[in-house]
Amino acid sequence: METTGSTSREVSPTESELYFLIAKFLSGGPCTRAFEVLQQELEQHELLQRRSDWQGDTHPQTYGNLVQRNPHVSRAHLLQVCERVGPLLDTQVRPSVPGVRTLLGLGRQSLLRHAEDFKKVVWKGPTLAAKASGSHGNMMPPVNYGHTPSACHVVNARQLLGVSKRHFLAPTSITYSKYCMHLRVLGHLSAVYCIAFDRTGKCIITGADDNLLKIWSAYDGHLVATLRGMSSEITDMAVNYENTLLAAGSVDKTIRVWDMKTLAPVSVLMGHSAMVTSLQFCPSARGSQRFLASTGADGTVCFWQWCVNTNTFNTTPIKFTDRSRAGAQLLCSSFSPGGTFLVTGNSDHIIRVYFLSVAGPDRIAELEAHTDKVDSIQYNNSGDKFVSGSRDGTARVWRFERQEWRNILLNMATSLPGKAHQLDTANKYFKWKVTMVGWDLHDKYVITAVNDKSLKVWDSNCGKLVHVLEGHQDEVFVLEAHPTDPHILLSAGHDGHVMVWDLQTGSLIKRFFNTIEGQGHGAVFDCKFSPTGMHFAATDSHGHLLIFGFGSKEPYSKIPEEMFFHTDYRPLIRDANNYVLDEQTQQAPHLMPPPFLVDVDGNPHPPSLQRLVPGRENMPADQLIPQVGVAANGEPEVMGPIPEAPRPRNEDEEAANVLDNMIAEMQRQQDVDMEDGEAHAVDTGLRSPPVGLRRSGDVEGVRRTHGNVTVSQQASDSDLVAWSKRVVVPDVEPALLKCDEDRRVRLGEEELARYKMERKRRPLPASISRNDSTDSERRLRSRKGHRQPLTHAYRTRTNMAIETSHSRSRSRQVPEFDSSSEVELELEQGGSGTETSEDEQVWDSSSDSESESSEYSDWTQDVGLPKERSRGDKQSQRQRKPPRRLDSSEEEDEEDEKPKTPPKSKKPKRKNKKPQPVIDMDQQMSLDDIPEEYLPPKWITDTKPRRSPYVPQVGDEVVYFRQGHELYVDAVRRHKVYEINPRKQPWHKIELREQEIVRVIGIRYEIGPPLLCCLKLGLINPETGVLTGGSFTIRYHDMPDVIDFLVLRQVYQQSVEANWQVGDRFRAIIDDQWWFGTIECQEPFQEEHPDSHFQCFNVCWDTGETERMSPWDLEAVPTEMELPDDAHTGIEITVQDWKAMWYDPKESEWSSEGREADCQRIIACIEEVMSLAPAEAFNAPVDLNCYPMYCMVVEYPTDLTTIKTRLENRWYRRIAALHWEVRRIEQNAEKFNESDSGIVRCARLITKILQEVIKDTSCTDAIAVFNRFAGEQEEVDVEADGEEEDEEEEEQRENKSKKQSSSKSRRPHARPVEPPDPHMWKRQCRELLNIMFQMEDSEPFRNPVDPLEYPDYRNIIDTPMDLGTVREQLMVGAYENPTELSKDVRLIFNNSKTYTPNKKSRIYSMTLRLSAFFEENIRQIVAEWRSAKKHEERVAQNRYYRKGLETGRKAARLRRESGASSTSSRRDRKTGSKTEDGPSTSSRRMQMEEDDDDDEDEEEEEEEEEEKAG
Repeated sequence: METTGSTSREVSPTESELYFLIAKFLSGGPCTRAFEVLQQELEQHELLQRRSDWQGDTHPQTYGNLVQRNPHVSRAHLLQVCERVGPLLDTQVRPSVPGVRTLLGLGRQSLLRHAEDFKKVVWKGPTLAAKASGSHGNMMPPVNYGHTPSACHVVNARQLLGVSKRHFLAPTSITYSKYCMHLRVLGHLSAVYCIAFDRTGKCIITGADDNLLKIWSAYDGHLVATLRGMSSEITDMAVNYENTLLAAGSVDKTIRVWDMKTLAPVSVLMGHSAMVTSLQFCPSARGSQRFLASTGADGTVCFWQWCVNTNTFNTTPIKFTDRSRAGAQLLCSSFSPGGTFLVTGNSDHIIRVYFLSVAGPDRIAELEAHTDKVDSIQYNNSGDKFVSGSRDGTARVWRFERQEWRNILLNMATSLPGKAHQLDTANKYFKWKVTMVGWDLHDKYVITAVNDKSLKVWDSNCGKLVHVLEGHQDEVFVLEAHPTDPHILLSAGHDGHVMVWDLQTGSLIKRFFNTIEGQGHGAVFDCKFSPTGMHFAATDSHGHLLIFGFGSKEPYSKIPEEMFFHTDYRPLIRDANNYVLDEQTQQAPHLMPPPFLVDVDGNPHPPSLQRLVPGRENMPADQLIPQVGVAANGEPEVMGPIPEAPRPRNEDEEAANVLDNMIAEMQRQQDVDMEDGEAHAVDTGLRSPPVGLRRSGDVEGVRRTHGNVTVSQQASDSDLVAWSKRVVVPDVEPALLKCDEDRRVRLGEEELARYKMERKRRPLPASISRNDSTDSERRLRSRKGHRQPLTHAYRTRTNMAIETSHSRSRSRQVPEFDSSSEVELELEQGGSGTETSEDEQVWDSSSDSESESSEYSDWTQDVGLPKERSRGDKQSQRQRKPPRRLDSSEEEDEEDEKPKTPPKSKKPKRKNKKPQPVIDMDQQMSLDDIPEEYLPPKWITDTKPRRSPYVPQVGDEVVYFRQGHELYVDAVRRHKVYEINPRKQPWHKIELREQEIVRVIGIRYEIGPPLLCCLKLGLINPETGVLTGGSFTIRYHDMPDVIDFLVLRQVYQQSVEANWQVGDRFRAIIDDQWWFGTIECQEPFQEEHPDSHFQCFNVCWDTGETERMSPWDLEAVPTEMELPDDAHTGIEITVQDWKAMWYDPKESEWSSEGREADCQRIIACIEEVMSLAPAEAFNAPVDLNCYPMYCMVVEYPTDLTTIKTRLENRWYRRIAALHWEVRRIEQNAEKFNESDSGIVRCARLITKILQEVIKDTSCTDAIAVFNRFAGEQEEVDVEADGEEEDEEEEEQRENKSKKQSSSKSRRPHARPVEPPDPHMWKRQCRELLNIMFQMEDSEPFRNPVDPLEYPDYRNIIDTPMDLGTVREQLMVGAYENPTELSKDVRLIFNNSKTYTPNKKSRIYSMTLRLSAFFEENIRQIVAEWRSAKKHEERVAQNRYYRKGLETGRKAARLRRESGASSTSSRRDRKTGSKTEDGPSTSSRRMQMEEDDDDDEDEEEEEEEEEEKAG
């Protein structure tokens, strides 16, 4: 081994590699001197890896040698190795804090940890004291602490040491594992979706789909009372904070309020026109007037005012009606803990915030951050934030800060570091959804339930994912935080599991499974903690009540498994105010005698259990045995108690009895008189459903009693007085009630003070791409929604029923559209606000939808780009009315009224699109007669890509500046360029921020003067980058001295990233020259828009002039650029400067070959096309000297030279824009010429060739494409000419036959006005695809499957296909007939079934529905196409035979007259005739005619010879 004089030592290979990696890491950082010193010492001490020669001798290497030998090692190699060690180690030995990794960790956070180093140890009291070294601090357990010490050890440790942490003395994993199930009792005959504890925690209230509310004892589980009166399912219920009132909402559109003490009905509130979806008592405790808030499926929020002293309600609510579109519903609601705010979630993805002031409730904000329905929402416990969950797969934590509602995005697709999502492999098209949201007690965590059956715990302050709780086997709809312990969370779902979690560690403490003997498991629909947290109760899908808690089950042991009252399902009668009476006893339900306990079949329980009924505790034994009668179905039924034997009365009792009998007799007589009158009139027919026996009956086996009521069931006067004074639910202790009121008052004052303070604070500078989205308080649009109580955030049957019905109705909905795309409507501008503007008419009066009757959708039809849109948003913006505050009487009148006839306005006129002949127009006008304003402007015909003025292209993502648009409108009005109505601008229709990211989804030009560009702009969510569904329209043109208010998003982002500062030098383009200047200061252009970048810089040109500029107007001055000697002269822009301004396209905007390859290929093909004879008329712009009217008919002129030049200059930003412009060649020709003229046919041919060249990325020979399409075109022309000749001949024969047979009654031949068009199928298929795109079921099939999201898709599916691709191929003419299109569409459905074979999955159902809809409609299209083709073939065949027959007849007649020689001369003369079809067509036709004549001659000669021989 070769050695040197250096102090070298033996190092391991790993150590030498580490030295090298350290040096490599330092070489790329700021520590250059340290790198140099380290390199010298490594080479001096020979610490680097040595090399071996061919003889086996080793030699030292320098740092440079190793760099050359290891080119794959980057400077960040060591850093990357360190970053990957942590996740790999976490999978082997779990750290104490998951997700937190450090190279300097200790214990369980150390990267040197081993599994055997963390064995569980147990410390006893003396050990703990010794470990603490006698200090009286908190006892901290060791990292590997194993088991909880016993009580004696704890006491001993406290005597030795002092205080201790609560969770160390009573760990959650031990304490809450003691929960056990005390009772499961069947008390309802249908699913129970609602449960609540009263404020004392002594009673449990349940509401079910059997129309009943029941009150249970939380102490031993016995049934206390049943509340009847609802005529349909219970949707929600609430207990007021004073514990005196119980309110319940129902599907029957009513809200019933009962007195909790006596169970007497307090009020019946009828203000909704659809079912009640949520119910909330306002926590505000200011004054004696309180509010009960309710939301409905009719899209209304009602605030019912009531007095806390008298418990009386005002039956006329304060109502907010929001109807943005049909079917939108309120889904959830939540009060702030102080009662100052109410937030509601809606199916139209809008969150609305209501402010309850002294003057009453008022709506203050609408928050539009979600893109799908918001079906869960909840305020936190401190009142400064609330969380919303949506079906778009996100949750957002909202707070009001600096005059704005800001939010933190919680994306459900987020996973913990080092862990990937384990999704259901049966559902390949998985879409993230939030099913429920909740808070912990201290508002530290936000908990979301996700549709992947997991719970995710987030930090509420920063939005970081903390834990992922897994264990449920179905979706979770119940999240309940412990009322006293911030670490405990309760969850339950449809899998029947009830789980108790530790939020601190993310571990499962206790699991319960709701197993029902003989019926599998019951889905848990709701769950609640008691106020102390010692108990919690749950309800399931089978009607059970489950009670869990600590301690012994002994108090619950005597309760039977089934508990019903024998009067639960008796029919009711209703009066005009919707109050109810028991039909049999004619008494109010709360005044009836104590009922008997029975089981589910109606059999009474033993007398010992009858004493559990309130009012029967002290009855004699004989009164606990019910009287059993026979029901109408022949089965026994409990009728009431056995009548008591008469006992002797004294004189006072007899006298009182005589008076009572007289009163009873008078009452009975009055009832008899009214029996045939009003008594039947007030019976509305809304009665309790027939429920009773599960074994028999028409509905769930209901049993009803018929006949007279026994005397024992009639309450006496003394009984009525006693029952009216009974206390069923006790009051809250006055001290506790006072303490709770003070707390709510304090919270309300804090909320109000915080809100006022934030309203005064100046907003922070906003960036378009920021993660913290904001919404203005003035954004008040009308929608509808569902329900969510304040103290809980659970999913109920109401939610699922609404979602199911809503989705089904939308899946069956087929939007109507106008098939005509050439209709333009024009109205007077500048009229009253009730008139409809031209923009709104043309755009189909909808800002959220795209109609096929609009000319703005042409670009999508032409190029086949997929439309991104919000499902179901089809209501016109101009039809949206501002929210009104109505009372119930006004609302009822509004519901009953029919839609009023709109005010008469000027009737829209249809523009005549049929152009006049070219020769007539030329004779009428010359170029000098055309006003200059009508000539094509330079900004439209320019072929160089410029940043200003902005020329739109389809699919552009631009930044819209409202300030600039307002300046443009003012300038147009000031200079009277054209009539414009400022009240019909987009900011008056929708709420627009100072700058919005939008996408150009429609382009249309209008001939002026001046020439206007009309754009339809779709709003883009800056966080997700997808269209939100909202849109608006604008009209503009390039106007001198008016700044562009549309800037390409790419240019805008580059300008913002430049981070211009005061004093920076810049250059800007003016008249194709560079001019130079300096930034002087930065300040907002308008004070009301402080965050806008529009014109935010004050600059000083080198000439001394000052001006306002925007960041995108400026460019940095290159260091190598020479400045002009004279500041008053500019520098010409070079070719390199023009190329630097080219748009940088995305990968998806051009083909896989890239823009450069596509442009070069298409340019070469266009040059070939320009050499063809049919393209001669389109090679150059139209000569306006020859055709001066062209500029007054065609709004956007283009030609092949212009397209070629623009391709050379990379003017097109995406291939879709090229498709759009090529299509204009055909459209312009059709608009200016007759539709059947030769130049129009040539335009169609050229357009078809170019579309094929652009679409086929492998096409390099345009001549071959021309030859293929030209042959088809000639066949069509020949057939068309033949049809014209046939029609003329047929008409002549018809006229001749009429003259000859005028005396006969003969029906004339009716020639069809419009024969079947074999090309009509293209328009029909386009309309069918557009309808399918608007259907909800088409959402997974609109765009190609993302290979990143579904990496195994290409392994299963060989030929992917989607509706967007089908529509694009249809637009460019890739399909020859509808059967080819049908094959591709059916391939989509076959791929879906192959990739998702689970027939129970949602995607499979969507596939079946959409496939059925397609087959039903395509069948008619194919049938019509085949009929048209057969008609076309018959016409051609008849023409062939007629020509042959006429030729044969003429030849035979001439042969008989002149002989065979004259026949030859006639052929020569016919061959020499000329046609108008050109040389190639005429020669072909002459050859065909000669062949036909020869065949006919031979046939006729053979026939003549056969006749002679015969």
